[in-house]
Amino acid sequence: MTLTAQTLAPPDASRTCDGPAESVSRRLALSPSRAADFKQCPLKYRLRALDRIAEVPSRVAARGTVVHAALESLYALEKCERTLDRALDLVEPAWTALLAADPQLADVVADVERFVAEAQELVRAYYKLEDPTRFEPEACELLVETELDDGTLLRGFLDRIDVAPDGRVRIVDYKTGRSPALVREARALFQMKFYALMILRIRGVVPTQLKLLYLSDGESLVYEPDRAELARFERTLSAIWNAISAAGATGDFRPNPGNLCGWCDFKQYCPEFGGALPDYPGWPDAVDHPVGTSTA
Repeated sequence: MTLTAQTLAPPDASRTCDGPAESVSRRLALSPSRAADFKQCPLKYRLRALDRIAEVPSRVAARGTVVHAALESLYALEKCERTLDRALDLVEPAWTALLAADPQLADVVADVERFVAEAQELVRAYYKLEDPTRFEPEACELLVETELDDGTLLRGFLDRIDVAPDGRVRIVDYKTGRSPALVREARALFQMKFYALMILRIRGVVPTQLKLLYLSDGESLVYEPDRAELARFERTLSAIWNAISAAGATGDFRPNPGNLCGWCDFKQYCPEFGGALPDYPGWPDAVDHPVGTSTA
């Protein structure tokens, strides 16, 4: 394994750059974000995944969604059409579509012209990291899942999958924030291992490379996994899911106070802050969410 500053469904079951997503299981599953929630604070996991309390909409999150949508639309074009000017033109329609889907974002983004310009700057930064006219992704914005031997269900979104003519697989993930400091690099590595394991489980091959592109500062983080490391990581994920399941059986999702509490959207429900915790909704066998929402 190397880390340097810098599920995959088979092609016929993928959401490609110009096609719709296929249905996936609605069972609760483990994703990089939900695993991070539980490790950070079990109560946060419960409130997001089981109580289904939404986080407060933010300008930063909306901007990230717009940039991802613009890049997805970019790769739906022919290679010769993927110019920077065309990419910049895709930003405003992406914002319009997001606002139509979630009108409350109008309260978060009051200065639309500046917001669009900020998103366009991130798209400009992307062009300094990659040339989208030089390759053809296999798929973009995939919602995929796979099951471990012990029944743990993994689910995740993959921003882009590239497959070389010789079969080598590369996963690319866009980050609209800055590259992580050393203390936060472990979370980025956790996400990359998670995606690498999904690819190994579904396709039977270890991906050659996973790359995170940090558009705010033009940095990238590259991870090259090996099979033995992913086998160890699979055991880690199983242990996390077993801990979640045990808490789910009793409803004992305890808060874990720390430095990150100041940025938490759920303090009003947290006993550590005098909040009123909702009645425990129970551990579901399945959750009725539309495909495309992140629930576990």
